[in-house]
Amino acid sequence: MPPFDPARAAAYPAVIGCDEVGRGALSGPVVVAAVWFDPAAIPAGLLGALDDSKKLPEAARNRLAPLIRAHARVALAAGSPALIDRINIRAATLDAMARAVAKLGIDAPVWVDGRDVLPGFPGRAVVGGDSLVPQIAAASIVAKVLRDAFMRRLARRHPGYGWERNVGYGTALHRAGLAALGRSPHHRASFTRTFG
Repeated sequence: MPPFDPARAAAYPAVIGCDEVGRGALSGPVVVAAVWFDPAAIPAGLLGALDDSKKLPEAARNRLAPLIRAHARVALAAGSPALIDRINIRAATLDAMARAVAKLGIDAPVWVDGRDVLPGFPGRAVVGGDSLVPQIAAASIVAKVLRDAFMRRLARRHPGYGWERNVGYGTALHRAGLAALGRSPHHRASFTRTFG
């Protein structure tokens, strides 16, 4: 059952929720969404359907993402494989988060999924936040839908890695593709040296 009860909407704070997708992938960008809404002001059906993107079926994510964008303020940013290789995945993720939050232009606390507080912004880190904070759940859904679609488009130009199914994560098919084809321009060299 999804974790957010519409009957308790007024109890959830109106914060900016921030989450990333793609942090552990071998290829493609890390994508961040920053989402703000007042939980008491969005449709109850939307609030009640939100959850950690990893717990939702793809069809549910694809249905929810445009609804989130219609009823919330949303900003996106990404860290490229080159940036990840240059400054490391943690720093690239925080850089993308800062850019996404700045794009929102909203004066509200920033609650980030995980253990890192976003430097330069008031807020907090929330471990497991995508199941505890509705704006973080919404951010995880929007970021995953965008990144998955991007990786599937890349798969048509770079066949052989299985990105249409693994969206850049290190599955057996992806690792076999790296062994056979080497790295593409979209691979993170710092993540794939062992394979290519």
